[in-house]
Amino acid sequence: MFNTTEEYLEALRNEMKDADPALLQDAQADAREHFSTALAVVRDAKPDLNEADVLKTIIEEYGTPEETAAAYREVERRTSPALKQPVKSQSAFGRFLGVYMDPRAWGALLYMFIAFVTGVFYFTWAVTGISVSVSFLIFIFGFPFALLFLLSVRGLALLEGRLVEALLGVRMPRRPLFSHQGMKWLDRLKALLTDKATWLMLVYMIAQFILGTIYFVLIVTVLSISLSFAAIPVLQEVFQQGAIFDGGVRFFFPVWSYPLLVAGGFFLWTLFMNIVRGIGQLHGRFAKMLLVSE
Repeated sequence: MFNTTEEYLEALRNEMKDADPALLQDAQADAREHFSTALAVVRDAKPDLNEADVLKTIIEEYGTPEETAAAYREVERRTSPALKQPVKSQSAFGRFLGVYMDPRAWGALLYMFIAFVTGVFYFTWAVTGISVSVSFLIFIFGFPFALLFLLSVRGLALLEGRLVEALLGVRMPRRPLFSHQGMKWLDRLKALLTDKATWLMLVYMIAQFILGTIYFVLIVTVLSISLSFAAIPVLQEVFQQGAIFDGGVRFFFPVWSYPLLVAGGFFLWTLFMNIVRGIGQLHGRFAKMLLVSE
């Protein structure tokens, strides 16, 4: 028997203590929203009923914590991220070259490209939103503006999580955090301001700008060097241009070095792709640490 929604949520948390934190957040958010909506409907119709009696009826329809936990685990088993399972290989050399057949590597590479754009947007949105919100707090309309800004931060965090899961294969929340729909807007603003998750999301948005810039510079630099090595034979044989220009004199690589140059460019990019795969996994853990509410 549960007397409050919080008691049910605590029981659900205990039942899913070994589950993925993102899955637990989804389960908690869904349950809190369902219970909040159901309680509001029943109280409007029968205001004399106490919360414990109403919860008993709601739980009979929604399910006990044990039943809810089992249902979420079953759904999770069927819908795990597509990139979650690693590509198996028998040898280190096979794993090294097999990076081109690993969707996690290509997903991480694409994410690193996108992170530069999202990082600039997140940073601009966070800094502008914080600055304007603080400035407007001297006016009455500043409080609704701050509320909308914080809600937008949570929305962007959810979208970022979906991007991380799709490209990096790290399980992220698929439901938005419960945002206290039944509260007055001023109380709702206070709840968002005192929620640790809100500030962690802002930290992530600012950090993404730094990381996205580093990722972009790394990709452009390594890609340029790799292509330069591979393009030297074409530059010298087709365009008759020396690969090295110093003091008005062009220097040519010998013909016998062409295979080594091409192989060197290929090796450098392959090595970088392996590093990219690792960066993707590390960034996924970083995103999960800041964007998943405990």
